[in-house]
Amino acid sequence: MFAKEQSPIMSLPFFQIDSFTSEAFSGNPAAVILLDKQRSNEWLQLVAMENNLSETAFVLPSTNAQTWPLRWFTPTIEVDLCGHATLAAAHALWESETVPCDQPILFETRSGPLTVKKLGNHIQMDFPITPVTKTAAPKGLIESLQINGQRPSITEVLKSAFDYMVVVHDEATVRNLTVDFRQLAQVDARGAIVTAIADPTSDYDFVSRFFGPAAGVDEDPVTGSAHCALIDYFSQKRKRNQLTGYQASARGGIVEVEKRDDRAILSGEAVTVIRGQLFTPPRPDFAA
Repeated sequence: MFAKEQSPIMSLPFFQIDSFTSEAFSGNPAAVILLDKQRSNEWLQLVAMENNLSETAFVLPSTNAQTWPLRWFTPTIEVDLCGHATLAAAHALWESETVPCDQPILFETRSGPLTVKKLGNHIQMDFPITPVTKTAAPKGLIESLQINGQRPSITEVLKSAFDYMVVVHDEATVRNLTVDFRQLAQVDARGAIVTAIADPTSDYDFVSRFFGPAAGVDEDPVTGSAHCALIDYFSQKRKRNQLTGYQASARGGIVEVEKRDDRAILSGEAVTVIRGQLFTPPRPDFAA
């Protein structure tokens, strides 16, 4: 007997790219899928869950060879803004020669149009500022943070449209902080940024870490979108609009950021570590 004929397996270009770094296996890894057509939300979420990275970026075909629809998914939810996966998506389009390297890319996203340019080895992204305002800490936020078994010394707490920002006394506190992720996940926000002015001997202006257990990411290695809030805060503290941030995760990464009116200009490098094809056998229970 002949085997029953199977539906063809779909194959799509796949990239895994380390963002905000010039070296492989550091910075923040993102998956990038170049789609051939619109796919269902369920299918996109399943692919992101399969990749199990903090973000998977899905780039839809351009309708005019200039504007590219872009969406971002964690393993559990779709998000409104993501810096490192945007950087990775642009890098993939240029590296695959889908877009010429000397041509800027305009992404169409849930956060509006985002323009990305290639400047030598750096990729520059034009994002909206996410202003921060002082606020009272919600229940569970400060309680979820510890330094050497004690509550950290908090300078102030602020809130952006997405996250809480906890400013602590010094860089060492940021680096050595431990987090109760289960407790933090109960806080009503995408995540929490913990930050401080960098030590005077550092090559950067401020340090931060980002925790987003409610979004399926306990600690994000390098969070571009968080720097849209960090630049709003530290440009006032440092009295300068051009600053360098270091995200002090285990992988670590550097983000150059500039405040231009109501825009945050983020810059960083990217390295491709995996390139291949996403093979997805058809499933009868839903349409891809």
